[in-house]
Amino acid sequence: MATFIKLLLVISLIQVALASRKLNELVQDQPLLLQYHNGPLLSGKISINLIWYGKFRPSQRAIISDFITSLSPSSTSQNAHPSVATWWKTTEKYYHLTSSKRLHSSLSLSLGKQILDESYSLGKSLTSKQIVELASRGEQKNAINVVLTASDVAVEKFCLSRCGTHGSAPGKNTGHVKGKNYRFAYIWVGNSEIQCPGQCAWPFHQPIYGPQSPPLVAPNNDVGLDGMTINLASLLAGTATNPFGNGFFQGPAEAPLEAASACPGVYGKGAYPGYAGNLLVDPTTGASYNAHGSNGRKYVVPALYDPATSSCSTLV
Repeated sequence: MATFIKLLLVISLIQVALASRKLNELVQDQPLLLQYHNGPLLSGKISINLIWYGKFRPSQRAIISDFITSLSPSSTSQNAHPSVATWWKTTEKYYHLTSSKRLHSSLSLSLGKQILDESYSLGKSLTSKQIVELASRGEQKNAINVVLTASDVAVEKFCLSRCGTHGSAPGKNTGHVKGKNYRFAYIWVGNSEIQCPGQCAWPFHQPIYGPQSPPLVAPNNDVGLDGMTINLASLLAGTATNPFGNGFFQGPAEAPLEAASACPGVYGKGAYPGYAGNLLVDPTTGASYNAHGSNGRKYVVPALYDPATSSCSTLV
């Protein structure tokens, strides 16, 4: 029986502790209905600011920045289907389920500023509090600040229980919001290439638990960054639909199932524990993907829970 249970463990991860992406959870064949807890969702025009902590090559930074750009429908060729922008449109369905007319217009995301900290100003071992400190360096109004840590940076609970997390923190009292309390949304994702690729970069690396399916070829030829992109995509969906812990989620608020984490380990149709699903394959490189992005890129994005069908929605 113990062996059978181990085989059911998912190599993909789900988010806990305000949507941190947790390791080794069971795939749910029929995800629970995500409840709306009457809190605000992100709305309007939002800039995604990237805070790069540690050493990243320009080619690595381009993988992430191109992904952010790909979220906009105008960024992808009309003939490039399926696309990252199409994947993101599933989040719009959550907005139509709220009672607030203000939220019935979809969220518009764009690439904002990029901050480089190649000197490891806070050292190479970071606490959760320091992650928030780094996130605070970006513009906070109408923004999501994304902290991306390099492969040689250890972060509290990284690889032990999470590959990334999202949350919110008190904003600074600047002139145009003086006297008003507000919180800004942030995301952290770590590069797991060295520390735990079998946990946080699956399906592009051999898993450390469960069924030992061969790893997929990473679409951008970088196991660490392609893994980061999957985690970032999952956390962006959670941030948009549950930015402050009182939006759409199921289960306890401190360990919620959200838009992407409700569908762990699912990237294409036919997915099961240890198998990502029927993905597309580039005939030239042999790389697997399920979405086209800007600048001719290809990505793997996670399935999203579709509130209209109460099921996990995939692009392929």
